[in-house]
Amino acid sequence: MDREIMKGSIDILLLNLLNSQDMYGYEMVKVLKEKSDQLYNMGEGTLYPALKRMVKKGWIRSYWLEVGSGRRKYYRIKDDGRRALDDKLGQWNSVDQLIAKTSGDLS
Repeated sequence: MDREIMKGSIDILLLNLLNSQDMYGYEMVKVLKEKSDQLYNMGEGTLYPALKRMVKKGWIRSYWLEVGSGRRKYYRIKDDGRRALDDKLGQWNSVDQLIAKTSGDLS
């Protein structure tokens, strides 16, 4: 997938995942890869800076959870994150509609 297109959708993808359930980093990467039929693979160098930025903005929060093999850092969406997701999805839909309106035969 085109990195430039995906760069603008990272927040939407991550917030959307967290909107359905709390997740840890590797789990998010795995789910995104599965849902994209193996076409999209978000690396750690993209994922963790994005999560850190969203924590700083107050959209998500992190917490540690003890699991059988040790501890995992989980992320949970906050109310501000849900509002940001709604806003970003609205913007995404507007761009999608614009693309649809401007495609096809223009002659």
